Amino acid sequence: MNVFVSGGAGYIGSVCVEELIHAGHHVTAYDNLTEGHRAAVDKRAEFVHGDLSDEARLAQALRESKPEAILHFAANALVCESMANPGKYFRNNVANGLKLLDAAVVAGVKKFVFSSTCAVYGVPSRMPMTEELASHPVNPYGESKLMFEKMLQWYQRIHGLEFVAFRYFNAAGASERFGEHHRIETHLIPNVLRVALGQAPHCEIFGTDYPTPDGTCVRDYIHIVDLARAHILAMSPGRHGFFNLGNGEGSSVREVIKLCEQITGRSIKVIEQMRRHGDPPKLVASAEKAKKELGWKPEYPNLKDIVASAWRWHEQHPSGYPD
Repeated sequence: MNVFVSGGAGYIGSVCVEELIHAGHHVTAYDNLTEGHRAAVDKRAEFVHGDLSDEARLAQALRESKPEAILHFAANALVCESMANPGKYFRNNVANGLKLLDAAVVAGVKKFVFSSTCAVYGVPSRMPMTEELASHPVNPYGESKLMFEKMLQWYQRIHGLEFVAFRYFNAAGASERFGEHHRIETHLIPNVLRVALGQAPHCEIFGTDYPTPDGTCVRDYIHIVDLARAHILAMSPGRHGFFNLGNGEGSSVREVIKLCEQITGRSIKVIEQMRRHGDPPKLVASAEKAKKELGWKPEYPNLKDIVASAWRWHEQHPSGYPD
């Protein structure tokens, strides 16, 4: 298939581009490079430097690439920033996303796969989290993703644009060639590994008094390659709806840090801080729906394998991407 990937130079988008090409698809990666990196785009893909807000540029890219499917990753994704600057999130994640939806309809695209988030649920009422849980976002980031999910439902109903929306839990790890390099890094694993690399004096634990076995937050980590392969499965005709992507196993912050020490063979200094407002004690997915309806099966469900792949990439690319 011809596949158009918005945000194709970002962390998740770049690995999806690589996996799409491995699977035999022709890929056009579209990215404004404010968060992504040109060096993160597989050289076998077509690259278009453009912004979703540039409707003429976007329309031209779709005309030239003639995609049968769009994978939409382009978004702002910092929870704390969304609380300080909500307009940025509604403008980019919702308004600019709408421009991509409209352009997709004009271009005759048949399938739209959306990078959503477990943040649409807010604080969950039960564990593990299933797709039937009510959506009550507690920050503008989660709200912006939920708004786009609702738009997708109407566009499928009115325009026949079949969609799949994946609600990610904690994407982590790396492929052999592409890994995680954010200009502003908020994710636990890369921040812990920065200490092991000697690039930071310590890592931080926010809250040690949660109702969890060791008092720190518990999260569900999913390997980036497993995440990417779910998107390829979703492109098949007839598959639509909302799907959680996670491993169904939770690991605490302390457990992640200890595992990073084991894998790197280096001591990692920790500073304990107060809780951050809005951090739920535990977020663990049920991905049974994706397994049953899409035939998805994680190849790397073990956190040790996820962290080891991240460490290999960071050791080989201690400064991240060159651009």
